Amino acid sequence: MRRENQSSVSKFLLLGLPIRQEQQSVFFTLFLAMYLTTVLGNLLIILLIRLDSHLHTPMYFFLSHLAFSDISLSSITVPKMLINIQAQQHSISYNGCISQMYFFVLFGCLDNFLLAVMAYDRYVAICHPLHYITVMRKEVCICLVAGSWLFCCVHALLHTLLLIRLSFCSNNTIPNFFCDLTALLRLSCSDISLNKLVIFTEGGLLFIMPLSSILGSYIHIGSTVLRDPSTKRFFKTFSTCGSHLFVVSLYYGTLAGVYFFSSFQNASDKDIVASVIYTVVTPLLNPFIYSLRNRDIKQALEVFVTRAKSFK
Repeated sequence: MRRENQSSVSKFLLLGLPIRQEQQSVFFTLFLAMYLTTVLGNLLIILLIRLDSHLHTPMYFFLSHLAFSDISLSSITVPKMLINIQAQQHSISYNGCISQMYFFVLFGCLDNFLLAVMAYDRYVAICHPLHYITVMRKEVCICLVAGSWLFCCVHALLHTLLLIRLSFCSNNTIPNFFCDLTALLRLSCSDISLNKLVIFTEGGLLFIMPLSSILGSYIHIGSTVLRDPSTKRFFKTFSTCGSHLFVVSLYYGTLAGVYFFSSFQNASDKDIVASVIYTVVTPLLNPFIYSLRNRDIKQALEVFVTRAKSFK
């Protein structure tokens, strides 16, 4: 790659959300509230899991990593979006844009793998309860999380290295609120055929593998529960699994719409809406879907509040 091609664009312009001037304060307040709820909700989950020994189980070990991933995913994009809503200058440096894209791909990938690992954990707990302690021992849980981090770091690094070899010419306007990979590829005046090939092959594989694991786990859970005549267990399991599958469908549906079914030539408002869903809405829902409805988390929260009051 020639140095002059890389330095032809020193910064990018983020157009942000397609909102009117008079609506900016409303959207700023809305997204600020959603971001704070996401961060505080997920931090509370991590804190409760760390402090309560009853939550030192594989399920909550995975949940703590998912909470951290959700905080990171939102923090990469939302604060910059909030600044741009209020500021007149929406620029971001070349290095800042590439860094934002790398960490966004990393934590987006990590969410995929952690959702799959959590679904597998529930599958073992419900379908093979007698073998749960043996299968989901501490070493296995650490290996599953470490493997997820490793795969996602390599995945993000691969797409970043393929991106920085491209040239960016006069057009530096990104029609989104963050440096999305597909948006950057649309701006390039180089041949992006290799980038597209890697997205549809390697990216598609890392997309399908966790999704297949999630669907397979819940299908086995459903078939196991249907064989049990207990009505209480049936409704409890399907209430939980239904909520989980709703978040998975929302996350994977919007992700697929942006990276596999959208045009690499033209951006649309639908892509921006989809981006808002999987960067803002999904991390916001995860604390409520996966934990705040959970009895163990509620009990841990009650104990935490009681201890906090006793120190006053």
